[in-house]
Amino acid sequence: MGVTTCSFQEGNLRHSLPLRGEMAQKGVQLDREIFSCPICLDLLEDPVTIPCGQSYCMKCIQQHWDRQVFHSCPQCRQSFTQRPVLLKNTLLAALVEELKKTGLPTAPADHCYAGPEDVACDVCTGRKRKACKSCLMCLISYCEKHLQPHHDVAPLKKNTLMELSKKLQENICSRHDEVMKMFCRTDQQCICYLCSVEEHKGHDTVSAAAERTERQRALEGSRQTIQQRIQNSEKVVRLLQQEVGTIDRSSDKAVEDSEKMFTELIRLMEKRSSDVKQQVRAQQKREVSRVKELQEKLEQEISELKKRDAELKLLSHTEDHNQFLHNYPSLSALSEPTHSSSTNIRPLCYFEDVTAAVSAVRDKLQGVLREEWTNVSPTEVNVLLSPAEPPTRAGFLKYSQGITLDPNTAHKYLLLSEGSRKATYMTQPQCYSSHPDRFIAWRQVLSRDSLTGRCYWEVERRGRAVFVAVAYKNISRAGSRNECFFGNNDKSWSLDCYQNSYSFRYNRINTPVSGPQSSRVGVYLAHRAGILSFYSISETMTLLHRVQTTFIQPLHAGVCLYNYETTAELCKLK
Repeated sequence: MGVTTCSFQEGNLRHSLPLRGEMAQKGVQLDREIFSCPICLDLLEDPVTIPCGQSYCMKCIQQHWDRQVFHSCPQCRQSFTQRPVLLKNTLLAALVEELKKTGLPTAPADHCYAGPEDVACDVCTGRKRKACKSCLMCLISYCEKHLQPHHDVAPLKKNTLMELSKKLQENICSRHDEVMKMFCRTDQQCICYLCSVEEHKGHDTVSAAAERTERQRALEGSRQTIQQRIQNSEKVVRLLQQEVGTIDRSSDKAVEDSEKMFTELIRLMEKRSSDVKQQVRAQQKREVSRVKELQEKLEQEISELKKRDAELKLLSHTEDHNQFLHNYPSLSALSEPTHSSSTNIRPLCYFEDVTAAVSAVRDKLQGVLREEWTNVSPTEVNVLLSPAEPPTRAGFLKYSQGITLDPNTAHKYLLLSEGSRKATYMTQPQCYSSHPDRFIAWRQVLSRDSLTGRCYWEVERRGRAVFVAVAYKNISRAGSRNECFFGNNDKSWSLDCYQNSYSFRYNRINTPVSGPQSSRVGVYLAHRAGILSFYSISETMTLLHRVQTTFIQPLHAGVCLYNYETTAELCKLK
């Protein structure tokens, strides 16, 4: 032991020779690190040197060994067969005292110490510093100071260092207090070596590293699959984005071209309207001029006739017979009228033929638009060519939708079930929050999702009157009967189901519907084809009413409950 101490002292002397110069060049902080105890990290107090050459506070190393069965160096891990006798290193103690006289540096900043959320160094005593690495072999976390032997000492260099972990103790077998370095594939759990020869004897066991390697390979395979799927999906997304761009450009061009052509049509109509107006006004001017000219001539002739009549009257009152006979020849003869009103006055219908002609053109144009408009509507070819409705109920079920009701649209007297598939007419209002989509005037509710393409759903009804409907989202939620009631406007279509009858309503027109009574109603929608059909569902499927129209917006399924204790439920279809 004396030789070891002497050797250490010589080593320390070799370090201490340039120490004073270093203290002048690098400052006191470097000196403190050299003469600090690796356990408490403070300046050495009663320094002792153990056989491996490391120095500690006598109290620190004694307390450390008191907790161990086998005695080893806390830094290099060299073990000793017997507990070494500790002797004070007087030279090192003198150097520490000299360092204290030159002035103690301040303590390390608080950020170096471990807080409640940090992983503390397992080697530090007293106030513990923050750990920077964890060792999978030692199952200990180290601060930078206590980690240094893992970089310098050859046996420790083989240990596996990892990022900090608060769960290192989970790697210790609770039964044998050994590191769990094996994996039992039979029980799918980590075990220690003793477990493999006891309770896991005969099981399929491998090293944890081997299992990790195999699972790492599987994990990489999964990642490659995921990455490939991501690439494929991203490719599809790019194609969809291109398709959206193509659709946008095509629709913009169609709108632009159609607006241009409609503008040309409108201009042509305006020009024709202007031509007819000018022609009518010109003919009006000619006819009025002719009539006025004839009127003036007739008025002049009337004036002359009145003058002649006065002269004749005067002559008739002459008492002198000779004078009467003398003047009579010049007054009695009347000239022929210059104009005959009976031959020149036309019937009282001058321009009705123009109105009739324009009306005929209008009717012909409307007929062309009605007949040819379906060719203008942008419907898909496969929709037009495929059968409008499936021939069997199984075919309808292929288009079934998991429709749910939207609580934000439900009238306050409607109670929705937990899954928002059933509505019940209640006698008391429900505690719904205010929402602009909520129906105010009628006990109605719409589906949450909009419906496009081909869809099919069924409604189970209970009670005297349940109305099964579809509607545009912009249907009015409050107001008069015609504004918001299903079927009483041009934004909704409704099959009114009573106990003994049906009727169909659209835009305030009510059409009686005949068919077998059933508690379940099926609804089929082919949005682009403009088909809406209602069916009575029992053992058979019977068509009640079909609508052929053009839907200009996505639709929402809806139900309206007309009486208390009435329910309507959207069925779950297989």
